[in-house]
Amino acid sequence: MVVRPDAAQTRLIGSHVAEVARRTPRRIAVVEGGRRIDYGELDREVHRVARGLIALGVDRGDVVTIELPNWWETNVVIHAVLRIGAIPNPVVPIYRDREMRFIIAQARPKVVVVPQIFRGFDFLDMLDRLTSGATAGSSDAPTVVVVRPDGAVPAHVLTYDDLPLGDDASVDAAAGAAAADDIALLLYTSGTTADPKGVLHDHHTLDHENRSIIELFRLGHESTVFMGSPVTHITGFLYGVLLPPMLGATAVLLDVWEPNGARGLIDAESCRFTVGATPFLQGLTDVYDESGAPCPLHVFACGGADVPSALVRRARSVLDATVVRVYGSSEFPTVTCSGPDDDEHLAADTDGRPIGTQIECRIDEPDTDGVGELLARGPELFLGYLDAALDADAFVEDRWFRTGDLASIDAEGAVTIRGRSKDIIVRGGENISAKEIEDLLYVHPAVREVAVVAMADPVMVERACAFVVTEPGVHLELPELVDFLDQHRLARQKFPERLVLVDELPKTASGKVQKFVLRARLARPPDPTAQKDPIE
Repeated sequence: MVVRPDAAQTRLIGSHVAEVARRTPRRIAVVEGGRRIDYGELDREVHRVARGLIALGVDRGDVVTIELPNWWETNVVIHAVLRIGAIPNPVVPIYRDREMRFIIAQARPKVVVVPQIFRGFDFLDMLDRLTSGATAGSSDAPTVVVVRPDGAVPAHVLTYDDLPLGDDASVDAAAGAAAADDIALLLYTSGTTADPKGVLHDHHTLDHENRSIIELFRLGHESTVFMGSPVTHITGFLYGVLLPPMLGATAVLLDVWEPNGARGLIDAESCRFTVGATPFLQGLTDVYDESGAPCPLHVFACGGADVPSALVRRARSVLDATVVRVYGSSEFPTVTCSGPDDDEHLAADTDGRPIGTQIECRIDEPDTDGVGELLARGPELFLGYLDAALDADAFVEDRWFRTGDLASIDAEGAVTIRGRSKDIIVRGGENISAKEIEDLLYVHPAVREVAVVAMADPVMVERACAFVVTEPGVHLELPELVDFLDQHRLARQKFPERLVLVDELPKTASGKVQKFVLRARLARPPDPTAQKDPIE
C-alpha cells in the first residue's frame, strides 16, 4: 500500500513563484508572443490577480475554470488561483458547448476565465449560450473574466486588466491557510469515448510527480522548458506551468502549434526540455531533419498517444537528444519512462520502467503472452474523480488504479503498452490488437498516420479497418497494405479489410486519436464520389 507523505514533507505547488521572485527577480519566467516576463513581474501579476479573485468572492476550495491558450496570462491565473487556496480547473481551448456545459454544471466554478476570440471561435458567445438560463450575479452563474478582449465586451463580463482589487491581507491570509492536502487541480480527461471525468489532484501528487521528473532527467534552472502542448492539459499544466518555477527556469510557450514556429522558439531560447505527444515529436523531427541544423533540446519525453518505435529512433538521430517514450494519464501523470542513461531499445521499443522506487505496476489476469490490463499505484496517483461514483470502476483493492491499457512487463521491469483494453477487434471469436497492426503500418513509407478500428460484420462480428493519412502527394491502395503486412509475416486474419484515406485523424488535445469518431464514421454509408472520407 502506498503511504502518502504528511503535509510537512510537501511544498505547496504554487509557492515557488514567490520564492524565485525573492531570490532572482530578474530571471526570465515566461516567454510568449513577444513578451519576456521575469519572475519579479510574474509574482506581482499573480498577486494582483489573486487580489482580484478574492474581490470576486473566490475562497479556499472554490473552483476557477480556465479555458485559455498558451498565453503568459494563463500561467498567471493558474498561480493566482493556487496562491489563495482555490482550485484551478484548466480546460483545453478546443472544448466547445457540449464539454463546457458539462464541466460548468458539475464543477460549479465561481469564475470562468476565457479569451474573447481564439482561432476564430467566440468564447464569450459560447458562455452566453451556456449561462443564458442563469441570472448574472446569482449563485448559479459564474463570473466571466476575459483575457485579451477583441473589442467591446458585455457589461457583465470583466477583463483581465480591470479586475477589482481585494486587499493584500486577504491574499496573505488565504495563502497562509492553504494546506498540502488541499485539492490543487481539477482536470477533466480528454474524453475519448464519453463525458469527460473530473480528475482530482492535491499538492502531494503534483509535487511528487514533478520532482520525479526533475530527478530522472537531472533538470535545473538552466533547463528552459518549451511547451507546445496546451498548458490547460495535464502535460502543459505540469511541465509548462508548475515545473519551471520549481526549477527557477524559463517556460517558453507556443499558443498555436506549428513545427517551424516551434523550432524558431526552441532555437532562439535554447530550450532544453519538452514533453509532448506524437504529432509534436513528428513535426519537430521533420523540420530539423529538413534544415540539417542542430537542435538545442536535451530531452523530448513523448507520450499521451501511441509513440511508434521508428519515430523515436529517427528523432534520437535527428535531434541528437534523449528522446523517450513516456506513459501516463491525467489520473497518473507519469507511470513509466526511460532516462538519459537507458539504451535505445528501452527508450524506443518499451514505455520504460516505473519512475522512482515508489511506483508499482502489475498485469491483471495476463494471457499466455503475458499481456493484460496494467494496474499501477504510487504517490502521483490522483485522489479520485469529482464524481465519486466513478471511483468504483477505477480502482481495485489497495488502491491499484485500473489504467484501461493492455500491457506487458519484461524481466527487467520495462512496461510496454499493447493497446487499450477496449481497443480490440473481435474477428471470428479471436481478439486482435489494433495497436499491433498500427505499429507495423506506421513503418510503411506511404503512411504518415494510421488508426485501426473495428467495423461491424454480419459474419465475423468485426473486421479491421485502417484509417490512414498518407505522406503528401502519395496515393495508397488496400492491396499495398496487405502485401506490406504479408511481408512482415503478420497473421492474415489481422490484415485490415478496408482502407479509408483521410486528411487528418480526429484527436484529443493530448494527441490521442478519437477512435469513437472513426467508428461512427464507419456506421455511415460511404460516399462513392469522395476521394477521401471526411472525419466529422
